[in-house]
Amino acid sequence: MRNSAVHAVRRGVLCALTVYLLSAAAPPAPTATPAATPPATPAPAAGPREASRIPFAERYSTVQHGGIVRAANSAISCRSADGAACTSARTGSGTGARAANHDFDMFYTDVDKDPNTYNSTRAELRVPKGATVSYARLYWGGNLRVGEQKPPKDNGRVLVAEPGGAYKQVLADSLIGHRVVGGADAYQASADVTPLVRASGPGMYTVAQLNVAMGKSGVGAWGGWTLVVAYEKDDAPLRRIALWDGFESFDAEHHSGHVDFGEMRVPAGGSGLLGVVAYDGDNGITGDSLKVVTNAAGPNSASRRDKGVSLTNKSNKSGDVMNSSITDAGSSQIKRQPAYANNLGYDSDVFDLKAAFSRGGDRFGVRFGTGRDSVWLGAFFVEAEARH
Repeated sequence: MRNSAVHAVRRGVLCALTVYLLSAAAPPAPTATPAATPPATPAPAAGPREASRIPFAERYSTVQHGGIVRAANSAISCRSADGAACTSARTGSGTGARAANHDFDMFYTDVDKDPNTYNSTRAELRVPKGATVSYARLYWGGNLRVGEQKPPKDNGRVLVAEPGGAYKQVLADSLIGHRVVGGADAYQASADVTPLVRASGPGMYTVAQLNVAMGKSGVGAWGGWTLVVAYEKDDAPLRRIALWDGFESFDAEHHSGHVDFGEMRVPAGGSGLLGVVAYDGDNGITGDSLKVVTNAAGPNSASRRDKGVSLTNKSNKSGDVMNSSITDAGSSQIKRQPAYANNLGYDSDVFDLKAAFSRGGDRFGVRFGTGRDSVWLGAFFVEAEARH
């Protein structure tokens, strides 16, 4: 059969394919009612519920001829008035603290000409010609406490303009992660925007009014958005496509975790991509790592394959993987406005899984660790070759 798709979309509920963090157990996320209206429709007055942490769980999965693409950008950066130091940080040429958000007086990025928005950024979504959008989800989040304190009541809403279109209000449709720890007041929200993206297609998407705080503090200002889109195309390879999300923080005290995506047969020598959405990873603050595990014996196995394969590339170097970059396999391929190399606290990276899939396996999972840096993980998405 050309397409053996099986969709499993979660609305705040753990699916049969369990995804969990071994480093810290938590109760399942509360059930959230699926949105029955387009994203622009106002939400109930109470809005989605919040939780201090959300264990990772499968949001969407399918096996079909197609793939997965994304658009992303940060919402805040250093002030141009800071001169050479800010310029150096934005270009990624700064090192150590001089390339981190907590060393700057951070200010909103606002690329539109709308006087009613205080932050806005754009990025291009490259859906292949002739493809059909199967699923689209928008993630956004940031720090509410810096030189100012933003109210969390606005966490669950942003404005989105499709290519050539006007702003539409998009409202979170499931549990919002919101946690105050280590001096940060951090959150992540998300919404199903499939109808909007399916109707609008490829091009530049603008996201505005993202609830983040500006200023300077010891933890820094940071925030951004990522639009993840699964598509189907008749002449594309048969692939497993999946999206997981949650909200977990890692720092010097809680410095490692394993996200197990359960049973997923990976052919030896197969191709694939892994996408990661993360907050507050700083360029030049080393000690963080990301590994993929494809062992056949399960996440607690002592087998050699269970040690995992490190994911690195020219833009995400060993020991500094979450470094405020928005890249595809080490290159800046998507068009963005602005297009800073160092996004000062926001990562939306796609990694090549060829090395991780060299020997294949029956399970799939990732291990994340950090040393001195504080990192908040928000979403993972996978595109992997499927063979009968």
